[in-house]
Amino acid sequence: MTKTESSNARTVTLEPDDPNHLALLCGQFDQHLRQIEQRLEVSINSRGNQFVIDGEPDGVENTARLLQNLYRDVCMGIGLGPESLHLQLQQIDMEADIQPGADASIEQLTVIRTKRASIKPRGRNQQGYVKSIARNDVNFGIGPAGTGKTYLAVACAVEALMEERVRRILLVRPAVEAGEKLGFLPGDLSQKIDPYLRPLYDALYEMLGFETVNKYIERSIIEVAPLAFMRGRTLNNAFIILDEAQNTTREQMKMFLTRIGFGSTAVITGDATQIDLPRGSQSGLIHIMDVLDGVDGLGFTYFQNRDVVRHPLVQRIVEAYDAHDIQRTTSLDGTRS
Repeated sequence: MTKTESSNARTVTLEPDDPNHLALLCGQFDQHLRQIEQRLEVSINSRGNQFVIDGEPDGVENTARLLQNLYRDVCMGIGLGPESLHLQLQQIDMEADIQPGADASIEQLTVIRTKRASIKPRGRNQQGYVKSIARNDVNFGIGPAGTGKTYLAVACAVEALMEERVRRILLVRPAVEAGEKLGFLPGDLSQKIDPYLRPLYDALYEMLGFETVNKYIERSIIEVAPLAFMRGRTLNNAFIILDEAQNTTREQMKMFLTRIGFGSTAVITGDATQIDLPRGSQSGLIHIMDVLDGVDGLGFTYFQNRDVVRHPLVQRIVEAYDAHDIQRTTSLDGTRS
């Protein structure tokens, strides 16, 4: 120990004593432990599979439960990185994440298995989102950037394909935010739209591997297309993801939803605060939230700022923008009155 332990110090012994799993838990140069220390205001000293935690009682208790939960996940083959640890820390006070003795079978249901990684949704909203996708044919994931909406949708699509519940995956996005005007871009159709689908490709490469993704694209098992190219199609036995849906028009959203055929699952994701449509055009995502309110068989998941899984600074930026927009709206309303 580098300093004297207080009376609040607690020793947690993690079993089984596996050096490889313990190394994954701690992270390179103990970066995961340092991240936990900073956020929960505790100190952690590790001795093999024993972790001595010191700090305020609440912080010590939360850290102990967090380490136990994280080590259980690592032993199950679930990857641990700064992003997933950040969200676990964000949700530290949520009972679903820290309840001792949680039913392992329930935890198992929330794990998404892909070829190269096992992915566990973090927090109530992500867990509810994945369960909603499993239950409903059409699902909406709405919320700010960095909440895992698209990443989890791709993970669910890959799992469904691996388990042969669908025959193919379709990734759809408004190709150019302001009206899908592709003509001025150089190259063929694929080269024109690829930059706008890059986040989806990146998720697929992580879960399936570069060679497998390219093979599936060549065989049309995975298809990527701009939204305008969905007209006239009926999509059966497919997992369809419409990303950046806030940049669809009302007509485009209706067209997309009426393409869905038998045996298919559709996930529509978007951020209602980042609309890039031309002035005067109503977002199809915002419109559909009212149109389909109360319709059976649909799932709506609304993510909040606290669900952001990217760098902690991203959450603070989102919150700052929200506060600024509220202040500006209030100021304008006062001026008008």
